[in-house]
Amino acid sequence: MSDLEITHPSVHDYIAAKKRGDRATTDRIRSEVQARFARRDTDGTEMAELTHASMNVTFGEGA
Repeated sequence: MSDLEITHPSVHDYIAAKKRGDRATTDRIRSEVQARFARRDTDGTEMAELTHASMNVTFGEGA
């Protein structure tokens, strides 16, 4: 992945799940983060990190 520092545990969990090819977990984490963002329970950095991870981590690359 590129040089964006990942600071949110949810995004670390998302990356690990995506690398192992765990679609159910990546979908759940994405839904949870989107819900927090929609409720404005987060400042947006979590969503930005998740978006970056979704574009830069290959599904199943760690399998």
